[in-house]
Amino acid sequence: MTAPTRPTYRFYTATSLDGFLADEHDSLDWLLSQPTGDQSILPMDDFMAGVGAIVTGRTTFDWVQSHADTVEGAWVFTQPTFLFTHRAPTQLPDGITQVSDSPAEHRTAIEEAAQGKDVWIVGGGDLAAEFARAGMLDELFVSIAPVTLGTGRPLLGGRFDLDLQEHGVNGALLEARYAVVGERDRPPRATMAP
Repeated sequence: MTAPTRPTYRFYTATSLDGFLADEHDSLDWLLSQPTGDQSILPMDDFMAGVGAIVTGRTTFDWVQSHADTVEGAWVFTQPTFLFTHRAPTQLPDGITQVSDSPAEHRTAIEEAAQGKDVWIVGGGDLAAEFARAGMLDELFVSIAPVTLGTGRPLLGGRFDLDLQEHGVNGALLEARYAVVGERDRPPRATMAP
C-alpha cells in the first residue's frame, strides 16, 4: 500500500503593481475594475477543479462573505475550509472549521480534508507567509494589476525567494506562477564603526 501524496499548497491571488492584495480599507475595487480576457495561464475553473481544501484568514473570510452572491450565512465554496482566526464569527457556515495556532499544527487535518487534491490558501498575505514559513506553501500564482495603491495589505508578509515557473497576460493583468523556494535569510545588521 502506497502512502497518499502530499497535496500542493497554492496561494492563488492578485496584487497591485506595488505589492498589495487590498487597499487600506480592505477594498478590491481596484482589481474588480480591471478588464480580463480568456487567455489565463491558469483559468479559475481549471484551478478550482484541483482544489480539495481551502484555507483563509478572518479578513478574507469577512470580505468574501460580504461580497458573495450566496444564500445568507452560506460559504461560497463547497470544499472543506479552515478559517484561521482568534475572533470567532457570529455565524460559522457549514463546511468551515475554525482554527488558530500555527499551520503546522493543523497540517494533518487540512491534508486529510483535501483528499489528495490541492490546498488553496485564499488569503491573506500574512497567513500565506505563515504557511510558507511552515514549509506548507509550494506555489504562488499571482495576477498583477496595472495599478499602484501606495498602502494596504501586503502580497506576502515576509522575505521569500521564489522561482518563476510560467508567465502570461490575461486582459490587463500580468500573470506569474512561482515555486516557493523558501524564506530568505535576514541580512546581517549594519554596525557602525567605532
